[in-house]
Order: sequence, then structure tokens, then C-alpha cells
Amino acid sequence: MNPVQATGPRRRGRREVWLDAKVKLSIGEYLEEVARFCDNQYGNRVRSRFEDVQGTSELAMLVAPTSDELSQLRRAVAIMTPGEKQDADRLSDEQIEKIAADAHVDPANLAIFMNGYALVCKRVS
Repeated sequence: MNPVQATGPRRRGRREVWLDAKVKLSIGEYLEEVARFCDNQYGNRVRSRFEDVQGTSELAMLVAPTSDELSQLRRAVAIMTPGEKQDADRLSDEQIEKIAADAHVDPANLAIFMNGYALVCKRVS
């Protein structure tokens, strides 16, 4: 099968899911994909590889978020309106900043997360 047509099986929890490359992930599904390596040994190793001179590794958040980062992202997604969730890959910077302020989360981390989601959506469209 052509890789553009289907990505093949992917594991989600204990069940196997076939993702069609033309089917857009919801923002909630993307959030759970990001959560896979939250605060585990593999995730910590990945984050350590991306640390800057100050010891931060925000860009590694999409691979291995800390429990605090994940909690913030879940809070932000939870307060989004159905319309915002539907069009999450096309939200403006101002909309993302407003969601971050309303959810009391780090706007930079939410922007990284939303940009990662937009890139995933562009890949499958």
C-alpha cells in the first residue's frame, strides 16, 4: 500500500488503530499522542538531548511533556469551544493567546503544541 494512502497500524493504549493518512486527527487525539511519553524514562532521555544552556527543553515538549506541561495542555484543550477544536489547526496567534490566558497556562507551550498540531494536519491534508 502506498504510504500516502495509509500510515498503517498504530498502537493507542492496548488497542491497535489504523490511521488513514487523509483523516485529520482531532485536537484531543493529538493531545493523547503527545502524552504517550509523559514523565517516563524514555521521555526524560529525549528531553535531556534537547536541553539548552539554561536546562530548558520546550521544543521536546511535543515528544515528552512533563506532567505539568501535559496538565496545562489538557486544561487549555478542555476550555476550547467546539468551533475552536474543529478549526484548531487554523487558530490565529491572538486566539491561542486568549485560550492560554483563559486557561491560565503558559502561552509559549500552548503555541508550540498548537503549531505541532497544525503541522500534523497539513501533513495529512
